Amino acid sequence: LDSRYVDVDALPWKPTPTPGIDMKILLQDEGTGLLTALFRWEPGTELPLHEHVGIEQTYVLEGSIVDDEGEVRQGHFVWRPQGNGHIPRSPNGALVLSMFLKPNRFLTGDLAGQELK
Repeated sequence: LDSRYVDVDALPWKPTPTPGIDMKILLQDEGTGLLTALFRWEPGTELPLHEHVGIEQTYVLEGSIVDDEGEVRQGHFVWRPQGNGHIPRSPNGALVLSMFLKPNRFLTGDLAGQELK
């Protein structure tokens, strides 16, 4: 029941299934789908249409993420309810901290039908 301290600088960046987006996993519970991670978006990256199976929370540390609902910029926070679907993109790149209760469900593209963070 001790606290878990994470040396974020020592964690490796890992590729995600979407080219141009890498991640550092800070907390993961594979049994429930819970995930907290840093995501590094290269300029021009777009994530395919996906649905949030549980609440997703994102705080933008650098850059911005844009979708049809709006833009979340450096120092701003967005949360999306269960059932929200969108196609986020980062025209100029971004570094974000995101928290998921459950994996996303991808609806289009190569990831369609898969549940991935």
